[in-house]
Amino acid sequence: MTTTINLLPWREERRKQQQQEFIVMLVIAAVIGFALFWFWQSSVNQQIADQRARNSHIEAKSAELDSKIKEIKELKARRDELVARMEVIQGLQGNRPAIVYVFDQLVKTLPDGVFYNQIKRVGETYTIAGVAESNNRISRLMRNLDESDWFQEATLQNVTALEDGSEANSFKLTVKQASANSQDEEEKQ
Repeated sequence: MTTTINLLPWREERRKQQQQEFIVMLVIAAVIGFALFWFWQSSVNQQIADQRARNSHIEAKSAELDSKIKEIKELKARRDELVARMEVIQGLQGNRPAIVYVFDQLVKTLPDGVFYNQIKRVGETYTIAGVAESNNRISRLMRNLDESDWFQEATLQNVTALEDGSEANSFKLTVKQASANSQDEEEKQ
């Protein structure tokens, strides 16, 4: 009795089983690969979204800082305007009594026989036009102005004899107002 063993069906079954296992492994590998790809893609998308959120936050804060910087510049400009106004006001307040002293000195330096017709001020320079009984009185007026604490550099512009037959002369001269600083320096010397 001879027994014959047929191994072919078993091999075929085993081949089919291995083929099914291979397909199952391929499907599992594909699912795992797809899952890994999906997790990687969602992670990258989340990082991109987080970065965009950070960028938008930075842009919002930057815009907020820009508006604050603009506001600070406007406040500085307003402050500079106010400081300039305050300096002008302080200058005017400080110079207010000076005009009183100037008019007082104009009267005190006026010798007898001299009359003012017009006094003009441009900056710190006064132009004085008037009439004097003689040239000596004009000279005395100029000496008095130069000796005054409030005036300096008296300069005669012109002298004209009046046509009415009298010895009187009309004159025009300029004199500079001495600044308070120069008066203080002269007092120290």
